[in-house]
Amino acid sequence: MIKKVKNKNINHDIRKYIEYLRFEKLLLPNTINSYLMDLGKFKVFLENNNIENYCEFSKEQILSFLQILHKNQCESSISRILSTLRGFYKFLVIGEICKKNPWVEISNPRKPKKMLEVLKVEEVEKFLETIPCSTELEVRDRAMFEILYSCGLRVSELVNLRLQNIDFDEELLRFMGKGDKERITPVGSIGMLFLKKYLRTGRYKIEKEHKSDYVFLNKNGKKMTRQGFWKILKKYARRINIDKNLYPHIFRHSFATHMLQRGADLRTVQELLGHSSISTTEIYTNLNKEHIKEVYFRYHPRVKH
Repeated sequence: MIKKVKNKNINHDIRKYIEYLRFEKLLLPNTINSYLMDLGKFKVFLENNNIENYCEFSKEQILSFLQILHKNQCESSISRILSTLRGFYKFLVIGEICKKNPWVEISNPRKPKKMLEVLKVEEVEKFLETIPCSTELEVRDRAMFEILYSCGLRVSELVNLRLQNIDFDEELLRFMGKGDKERITPVGSIGMLFLKKYLRTGRYKIEKEHKSDYVFLNKNGKKMTRQGFWKILKKYARRINIDKNLYPHIFRHSFATHMLQRGADLRTVQELLGHSSISTTEIYTNLNKEHIKEVYFRYHPRVKH
C-alpha cells in the first residue's frame, strides 16, 4: 500500500508544470506524457519514503533515488528522468516555489555507443514485396510502408498525415513535423503509385460512413494509431526471413543511410528528416563509413594478397 504524501503541493506543481509545457513550450502530447510518467516515478519515491518537503532534497535522498533507478531503468531512461527533474525544479525555482535545484549537479549516465540497425536496400524491397495487394487493407498497408520508407517519416507523422497534406502535382507531402515545424518531403514515383492506388480503390471502402481527412485509416474507418501500425508491422515481419528486429523507425534509419550511401549531402538529409540540429543527422555518417569500408575491401584490387 503506497503512502500518500501529506504535502499535496507536488500534485499542484506538477499540474502547473505540465500546463507550462503544453501551452508555453508547445510540446507534443506524447512528449508531455513522457514527462508525466517520469514525474510519476519521482512522486512514488517521495510517497514511499515519506518525503513531504520536496524542495529540501538531501544528497542521501538523491543517491537513494538514483539507486532505485539503476535497479529498474536503463541508462537512456535514467537520463530522461533526470532531465525531466532538472526542468521541473528549474520551473519551481523560477516560480519561487523552491530555493534551489538539487538536480543541476547530477550528471546523466554515459550512454554506451550503440550502432543503429538498418536494412539493406534489398531487405527493404523484400519486405515491401512481401505485402500482397489483394484486399483494400493490404493496399493500404503497402502504401503506408512505401510512404514511410520513401519519405523517411516518423510513424507519428505517417498516422497524422491528412489528405490536404498531399500535393499530387508536385509529388510532395506538406505537413507539420516534430516541434510544429513545417516540413516538405518529396515522394518517390513508386511511393506515389501505391498511395494513389490506395486512395482511388481502397480508402473509400475502408472509410465507409466515417468521414475523415486522415490518409491512413484502420479497418473500422477511423484514424490509424501508432499501436495499430505496430501490430500491422509485426504481422508482416513474421512472414519474411530477415534476421533483424523490424521496428517502425528502422525504415527511417534505412532511408537516411541509403540516401547518404548514394551520395546525398548531409544538409539535404537533415532537411528531409526534419532534424533541427545537423549533429542528430551525423549519426548516419558513421553507418555510411562502414558501407564505404565494406565496398573498399570488396573491390579494391590491391586489398587481397
